[in-house]
Amino acid sequence: MSARLLSLDLPVFPEQKTFRLADATGSPDGQAGPMPPMGSLICASREQMWVGSLQEHVGVHVTLEEWDGAPAPCGGDWEDEAKAVLYVRGSVTLGAGQTGPAAVGKLRLAGGVGDYVVRVYARNRREVVKLYRELYERGLDPLSDEFQAARHGLEGQERYLLQLWRES
Repeated sequence: MSARLLSLDLPVFPEQKTFRLADATGSPDGQAGPMPPMGSLICASREQMWVGSLQEHVGVHVTLEEWDGAPAPCGGDWEDEAKAVLYVRGSVTLGAGQTGPAAVGKLRLAGGVGDYVVRVYARNRREVVKLYRELYERGLDPLSDEFQAARHGLEGQERYLLQLWRES
């Protein structure tokens, strides 16, 4: 049975509807970088993975976990699932993209250097888009306190779980 070694819960503000998990020493705009996911949950290259969010102006909630082996698959409330393998030189970065702020600048992994399986789960993606559209359809001034309070209520409702473990 696998044990969880690390769990971080944090907000991420997607840039152009994506956020990125990558080897902390890699170049985000290098030739090995994947194209942003178009209509899929993830797109990965050897050292980085882009996660496709449906948000651009609303922050999402990300849980990042490291495991000592493959965890049992999650079921239940998760609506989307994808998996990739990344080569990591001992630490990862998680952030909004090439120019956005990093939610985690350099997180050292207990598993060290090697190939990591990354399983990504997502939920409430479509629901938050629907709620955001309904907010605009109410005809409120986007600069009003009422609009800003309602938009703030959408922050973090789109959720992601990223599980990493060393590939055996």
